[in-house]
Amino acid sequence: MSRDRQILGEIGEDLACEELRRRGYEILARRYRRRGGEIDVIASHGPTIVFVEVKTRAGAEYGAGVEAVSRLKQRRLAWVATDFLMRQRLMDRPCRFDVVSIDLSAQGATIDVFENAFDGT
Repeated sequence: MSRDRQILGEIGEDLACEELRRRGYEILARRYRRRGGEIDVIASHGPTIVFVEVKTRAGAEYGAGVEAVSRLKQRRLAWVATDFLMRQRLMDRPCRFDVVSIDLSAQGATIDVFENAFDGT
């Protein structure tokens, strides 16, 4: 990954966490990594554990960020989420997968939160 893409990703995650907090989420972890994948943000929203994929774009040439979460990516996220739930002994908690799509432009950032974006199966 190029340094520019890494910086863009970090900016996007910071913006996503700000927006999620504004909406009442509590951030539990960031960049949770295991062999096989990474979850950008893990949060709680009421009783629900929320696994968040953040997609940041600096232009429209690659489409909206939410469109970039492929079925393979969804399966990897589900695997890492299960690992997190087991390690934290949270298997009894409801969970969901959200996607935060951030489009950066000269006018600023547009942030869209897609709750329950996919089912993780």
